[in-house]
Amino acid sequence: MKIDTQEFIASIVRRIKRHHGKTIQEASPREMYVAVADAVMDYILDDWLATKDLYASEDVKQAYYLSAEFLMGRAMSNNLINMCVLPEVKKALTEMGFDYNLIEDQEADAGLGNGGLGRLAACFLDSLATLDLPGHGYGIRYKYGMFRQKIENGQQVEYPDDWLLERDPWSFRREDEMVTVKFGGEVHFYRDEKGKECFKRINAEEVRAIPYDTPIVGYGTRNVNTLRLWEAESPDGFDLSLFNHMHYRQAVEKQIKAEDISRVLYPNDEGYEGKLLRLRQQYFFVSASLQDIISKYKKRHGKDWKNFPKRIALQLNDTHPAIAVPELMRILIDKEDLDWDTAWAIVNATCAYTNHTILAEALEKWPVDMFTKLMPRVFMIVEEINRRHMHEVRKRDNDTNRHARMSIIGTGSIRMAWLAIVGSHSVNGVAALHTEILKNKEMLDWYQMFPEKFNNKTNGVTQRRFLLKANPGLSELISSKIGPEWIKDLSQIKKLGQYAKDDAFIKQLVKIKADNKKAFCDYWYASTGVRIDADRIFDVQVKRLHEYKRQLLNALHIIILYNRLKADPKLDMVPRNFIFGAKAASGYRRAKSIIRLINTLQDKINSDPAVNGKLKVYFLENYRVTLAEMLIPASDVSEQISTAGKEASGTGNMKFMMNGALTIGTLDGANIEIAEEAGADNCFIFGLTTDQVNKAVAERSYNPQDILDKYPEIAKAVNGLIDGTWNFESYDIFKELYDSLVYGVDGNTPDQYFVLADMPGYIDAQSKIDKAYRDQGLWHRMALANIAGSGKFSSDRTIQEYADEIWDLKSVHLK
Repeated sequence: MKIDTQEFIASIVRRIKRHHGKTIQEASPREMYVAVADAVMDYILDDWLATKDLYASEDVKQAYYLSAEFLMGRAMSNNLINMCVLPEVKKALTEMGFDYNLIEDQEADAGLGNGGLGRLAACFLDSLATLDLPGHGYGIRYKYGMFRQKIENGQQVEYPDDWLLERDPWSFRREDEMVTVKFGGEVHFYRDEKGKECFKRINAEEVRAIPYDTPIVGYGTRNVNTLRLWEAESPDGFDLSLFNHMHYRQAVEKQIKAEDISRVLYPNDEGYEGKLLRLRQQYFFVSASLQDIISKYKKRHGKDWKNFPKRIALQLNDTHPAIAVPELMRILIDKEDLDWDTAWAIVNATCAYTNHTILAEALEKWPVDMFTKLMPRVFMIVEEINRRHMHEVRKRDNDTNRHARMSIIGTGSIRMAWLAIVGSHSVNGVAALHTEILKNKEMLDWYQMFPEKFNNKTNGVTQRRFLLKANPGLSELISSKIGPEWIKDLSQIKKLGQYAKDDAFIKQLVKIKADNKKAFCDYWYASTGVRIDADRIFDVQVKRLHEYKRQLLNALHIIILYNRLKADPKLDMVPRNFIFGAKAASGYRRAKSIIRLINTLQDKINSDPAVNGKLKVYFLENYRVTLAEMLIPASDVSEQISTAGKEASGTGNMKFMMNGALTIGTLDGANIEIAEEAGADNCFIFGLTTDQVNKAVAERSYNPQDILDKYPEIAKAVNGLIDGTWNFESYDIFKELYDSLVYGVDGNTPDQYFVLADMPGYIDAQSKIDKAYRDQGLWHRMALANIAGSGKFSSDRTIQEYADEIWDLKSVHLK
């Protein structure tokens, strides 16, 4: 794409004058940001509209990615990079007397996701557009993100993430394409004049779903796909009669109840009302999306339903949209008058399911009474799906235990993962190990019954955002050596391996890493007033706070290092910054306690002169995509230390790898494939394997007290949680963490995530890091091996596999 600098400047000048009655010199940075975004959108819009026309005229098959999260990050720079016009826009702003970085900083991170699930969805949209594949996203336009995290008195405090406080210039409200989603009511059965069974719902609550469309720009192509997000409104949300009778709250109750659906990402669901809201959210965006997809299909194809799977692919991103299976059945049977078998064949050929977890608590189950109350007709369809499914299961064998395990409805709940498997033609895991665990353990019954459905699609990330955008110094070096083709084909990056013995190249890597560290430290000081020393190891663990991700393992090792330094202040160790970033779910008490522990370590260790500054701890509050883009390029060590068999894949591990950070990790998730691609000698692998963990669980052979008895310094670190070492005023604030390790809590076995079992191996691996880092030539050759080995982990590769092997999706290029 070409941008005429003077024309672009004139466009901004006109917008500032028309919308604000100001000259350019009078415009605020925020006003300039919106004007620049609107001017850029003028260029995007022509291609966006042309892409829609192309897909319609070619009648191509289109894929729709249904996800509860899309962690998009900032749009401006990503769009400008993908349009290949960032230098021209920077030049235009410089001519106008504005700093591009100041303008970019006016954009808030979109509060549409929380962790890897949402960031993966965003990477997939980028890759779909870049590969000229007709694929789009559907989700919810949350008014507030999960929350804006603040650390107060060492503890996480949640504040509203009001990312839509000011207008989002990258999206368009499409009120003319509004649909209605119905909740509750009663289902009436009757027969039509032909004797066909019919169902009609009456007295249902109606909620309007208003679509907002955001263009998804591909790199180096004119193709522009769409992310459509739904906002909830009530069609009769304000009762004037009640208001006039001074019942003010009651007058807006319907409006508030409807808007709650799209108000907050992942509301606390510890109680019944929270769970009910979560279920309303899921049904809301799935029903609205399916109505929209079918409406568009009928405009092009009428009632030619046999070709629906040849034109539409639906990917269910985890179990949040699994309700699409019975909802699509409801629409096809009740609204489009199809018989069950025809509708079921369409649903099964259209839907595909991605599993992202093996954690039992993350495999969603909904209480039957709640489900029935909220979606009575959909529940009837789930019952029929299960009846037919169980008929097939019972035909296989007489194993009543298997029957109970495989029933979609059981123990008063609807098992959404089972519903997704039955209703889909494809079930994929997201890393080689994860898929094998699904097939051979967690979903063995299902794999034995439907082996043809199961496949692996190892996750990936987009190198455009997390290398080209985030790390311009390294990107320029790569392109200068192997050309720019890696930007769209990351497999090309393996060519960098030839420079492993090139001392001049290694020195350039050393300088780039040092520059990135300084840039991050300057950024953090400007943002928070906290100074971080750049001249030391950056050991980083940034991810969602969950016990299985084992931030606690990292924290205990820090305590051990601190104890060593207190005993010997002259201890020979490379100075190190341990950096954390994580949000804990608002109702996750123990995760919040781990955050408090890390912040307690930060406060005490960083202010203790006895450690001679060799050890520093930093907890970066409100971790988000923009912060990741600054931190990852500065990182030396990538902490990927989950309990083996618990992490489905991980994507942060891939971002760190392609930026030259070395992985310290277990053989879990995609760590296994990272070690294969980079070479095991270029990672620091430790800990129990999945088989060893499973064996210990099955045999109940693990006793954490054995570790404490054998390793006194581990015992000292653990006992420090309750002996007042870290809080003299209240010894019990970390007692639950101590109990979880030593005794077990909430009916769980002690140390169920094998923190102490892996502690000796982790300490040894950390010692190897200290030793390796002393030889900067060796360290950066190891870093180069990781960069050169990262080609497999592009989301472009992942999406092409989805397109070829699941969706049967073909690229079509806008010329």
